[in-house]
Amino acid sequence: MGELPPQVQNLVAQLQQIQQQLQAVTSQKMQIEAMLKETEEALQEAQNSSNDTPIFKVAGSILVKVNKEKVIQELQEKKETYDIRIKTLQRQEERLKERLTDLQKKIQSMLTPQAG
Repeated sequence: MGELPPQVQNLVAQLQQIQQQLQAVTSQKMQIEAMLKETEEALQEAQNSSNDTPIFKVAGSILVKVNKEKVIQELQEKKETYDIRIKTLQRQEERLKERLTDLQKKIQSMLTPQAG
């Protein structure tokens, strides 16, 4: 088939860049989903614990006894933050997938006349 036209080479480079961005966004989303799951489990444990059960929080390399209501509030805020971040990453992921599909179609249409 020979050398690709410069315009197609440019589109292929853009395609590769978007694939890398998509991979990074997907990876980041998976990490935050894992942190969200961990936070939800901690929140459930804190909410289900009796009022006389001590709750400890990691602070650097030590554990510190904390107030149950304060910990529940912190975990709920953290959960909300993770939820928002995941939604943002999902929108970003969808946009990147759309751009990827559009570029693939463009490249295909530019290469199709050469095949005949």
